[in-house]
Amino acid sequence: MSRLSVVDEIFLRSHRGLGTPIAMQGIWRTADQVAPDLLAELHSRLRVSALGRRVVIPRVPGARPRWQPSVRAYPLDYRHTAVSPARVAAWAWSVVPELDPEHGPGWHLAAAPIAAGGTAVALSVSHVLADARGMLLAVADALTGRTRAVAEPVDSDWADAGRQYRIAVGGTIGALVRGGRPPATPAVERRPAPADPIPRSAILDIHPPDWAAAAASRAVSGNSLFVAVAANILWGSGFDNDVIDVALPVDERRAGATDVANQLRMATTALRRGAAPTAVQDACRVGYARPAGPPNGFPAELLGVLPRRLAYRLSAGAGERDLLCSDIGRLPNELATLGRHRADAVAARAVHPRLPAARFPRTRLSAYLCRGPQAHTLALVSLDPDRVVSDDALTALARTELAALGVETHPW
Repeated sequence: MSRLSVVDEIFLRSHRGLGTPIAMQGIWRTADQVAPDLLAELHSRLRVSALGRRVVIPRVPGARPRWQPSVRAYPLDYRHTAVSPARVAAWAWSVVPELDPEHGPGWHLAAAPIAAGGTAVALSVSHVLADARGMLLAVADALTGRTRAVAEPVDSDWADAGRQYRIAVGGTIGALVRGGRPPATPAVERRPAPADPIPRSAILDIHPPDWAAAAASRAVSGNSLFVAVAANILWGSGFDNDVIDVALPVDERRAGATDVANQLRMATTALRRGAAPTAVQDACRVGYARPAGPPNGFPAELLGVLPRRLAYRLSAGAGERDLLCSDIGRLPNELATLGRHRADAVAARAVHPRLPAARFPRTRLSAYLCRGPQAHTLALVSLDPDRVVSDDALTALARTELAALGVETHPW
């Protein structure tokens, strides 16, 4: 895809100061020390990977922003000071710099030795460039030497603008004829800014046989168990409401597809306190069957032809719920090693570089699950620091919930 999708543009508007800036982060923890020259080779390959691109804003009104190849990158950020094994998650958060998908650099690679042995590697990527799975696919390509050229548009900005206006105007007229009302600015839930603006994070490895047994004994899928666990962690933190609204990102890639760009749609559901895992599974099925989309049948392309601030107001809060649960799925086989070094575990999560407390979104807790052969890895990010007072407190909440299921965990 040589031009940004509607989802890409939503993340771009957030990055440009309208909403919550988001970066995806992948974190590798290896069993032994990774030589700096191997990391430098990985960095060089990422520069010419599908992440090696930037956004170009057309001067023609209505034309979609387009992708252009770019090798601009931060230097490899290799830190010789060893990181405590218990501080890897916090270290990875601390090394995220400003990311700029428009002018670059849009990604950053950092690494540091772990005090107990091994190496921590963190790749941070603007969400405009890739979603979580896309980021992991880009690394898989880089590790194997595959390259994917960044396609550039073959049509002119004028032609693209004309097509977008035809779709937007025609779709809007059709929606009005069918009795739809013009989209209104959504009511975005606001909450008091927390006294402490630092998000809390936790990463835990989960023993895969324990996880499979816990799901089977409750007659639910691993994904439904994941959503139930995340909801109970949020309630355990002191969340007051008896109903949690949940956002469920859905990867729209076909089986075997390796697109790096955002390939997401958002499903939503609601969970009631005390619901059995089977009730959670039923609620998720209903949510997946009715993914969120443009309101009242109006075309999504309408956002692309409206002024930027109006487009933001119409899409404000898109995908924001009390809880976000992103099941990233099984990891590509290529990520099991970095060169000759075995990766003990791989985590993925969203981070919010230098997010002011006043701009915290509605989301209280985000949960991400990666399924690897050695371990499944659960990453949690709490944006409710008044209730979750530390990273250790968030880790304890997760361990308590998983222990009740008979699931062995190893916190990072």
